[in-house]
Amino acid sequence: MGPVGILCIRRTLSKGRWHGFVSGLGAVLSDVAYASVTSLFMGLVVNFVETYMQWIELFGTAVLGIFGIYLISNNPVKSLKKNRETKNTYFQDFVTAFLLTLSNALIVLLYIGMFAHFSFVLPSWWEIAKGLIGIALGAVLWWFVITYLVSRLRRWFNIRRIHLLNRALGAVILLLVVAQICYSFFFKSS
Repeated sequence: MGPVGILCIRRTLSKGRWHGFVSGLGAVLSDVAYASVTSLFMGLVVNFVETYMQWIELFGTAVLGIFGIYLISNNPVKSLKKNRETKNTYFQDFVTAFLLTLSNALIVLLYIGMFAHFSFVLPSWWEIAKGLIGIALGAVLWWFVITYLVSRLRRWFNIRRIHLLNRALGAVILLLVVAQICYSFFFKSS
């Protein structure tokens, strides 16, 4: 479960199922955009990622670090009160999730590996369209199921459990950030 998953769960709990689902749709659009770029410009994307890998990793790591700090320091009581007083629009939820997902350019590597594994390197336009529709439908179904389950289990969550969940998830994210930094500076061969 990445930062966008955590964001969708939090929005489902604090604002309702459809705010979480619309946030998931923002992530879907970002995923489909990256899959489109990867499938259409496989060689260019590979060269770009290889050339700017350190900057892409640094940017993604910084975004994750900020998100982890936000989770740890966030008070769910204030957050829930604020969400009740000023609800973001569905559009704002969509855009913020889209931008958070877009900040993880490393997903291109997942698509490159997946496309290579399924021999999807030089597909026809029809195959590209089918592949992108499949990615989009699978992701929409994923967010629909996740937000449904979280909304059904909502009564299990209380302020104390949400606060503990925030701190635990924030700590895990910060540990991953530290691990990424250590890997990038100490174990990665140039």
